Amino acid sequence: MTDRDHLAVITGGTGSLGTALAEALQVPGWTVSSPCRQDLDVRDEASIRRYFRGRKVDLLVCAAGIVRDAPVARLTEDAWNETWSVNFFGATRCAEAVIPRMREAGGGHIVFISSFSALHPPVGQVAYASAKAALLGLAADLASRHGSANIRVNAVLPGFLETRMTEAVAETRRGEILGDHVLGRFNTCRQAAAFVHFLHHHLPDTSGQTFQLDSRPAFR
Repeated sequence: MTDRDHLAVITGGTGSLGTALAEALQVPGWTVSSPCRQDLDVRDEASIRRYFRGRKVDLLVCAAGIVRDAPVARLTEDAWNETWSVNFFGATRCAEAVIPRMREAGGGHIVFISSFSALHPPVGQVAYASAKAALLGLAADLASRHGSANIRVNAVLPGFLETRMTEAVAETRRGEILGDHVLGRFNTCRQAAAFVHFLHHHLPDTSGQTFQLDSRPAFR
């Protein structure tokens, strides 16, 4: 990384979407960091402080996420805590870690990877859906508070993606989800990553927004 390089950091960067994001964001003049959990554990405040100490991050993409599906009556306290720790509080702490340096540098961009479940929670996914919904409120709040410092904050709902996290989804359920897509097809990780690249590099005046990328009706 040279003095003129910009730095993009992707949490959850070793996952299927994270890998696609790293490829899409690796352009001339940019260094992309996709730390594994051993290097950046978003559940651990000390790990977050160590990782971001001394780093001037131009683009932070919070893509780390986990699912702990169960009916609300059977969700354990540990499942609630773990889901929120990764999907919401981890993203919150990472954003808080990079914002001071962004303000000093005169700007930056934070992208939260949320989920369609935030808008239409499926049965049995209340912990994940509520944490991802909270990210939408966080994005709006941070965009309002830090826009005067030229810090952009947006949320992206990539849609159902074929990833390691969705491998366990039953074929019948997969068919039901696909049936909700008016175009009859899913997005790919590469397409979602390409949108994040476009949002960052070609929409410099866009902040405080939520972008749904698939073809499911947002209002129904």
